[in-house]
Amino acid sequence: MESPRLRVGQPITPEQFDELTDEQLARLVPKAYREFFPGKDFCADGYFYLHDGTAWSFYRGDFLDE
Repeated sequence: MESPRLRVGQPITPEQFDELTDEQLARLVPKAYREFFPGKDFCADGYFYLHDGTAWSFYRGDFLDE
C-alpha cells in the first residue's frame, strides 16, 4: 500500500487518523508546534493541546478556535 502524501495543515478523517503512525501525524502539524504533539494515544477526538492551552485538530488541519 502506498503512503498518503502528507502536508502541513492537511485535514484528515478519523479513519485516516487511526491508520497513520505518530511520525506521519507529526508531519501534518506545523513545525513550530511539533514538539508539543504527544503521540496519537494522547489525542482526544483527533486533537491535542499546546503549551498555551490552544488545541490543534487533525480533522480540521488547524486550531480548534480558528
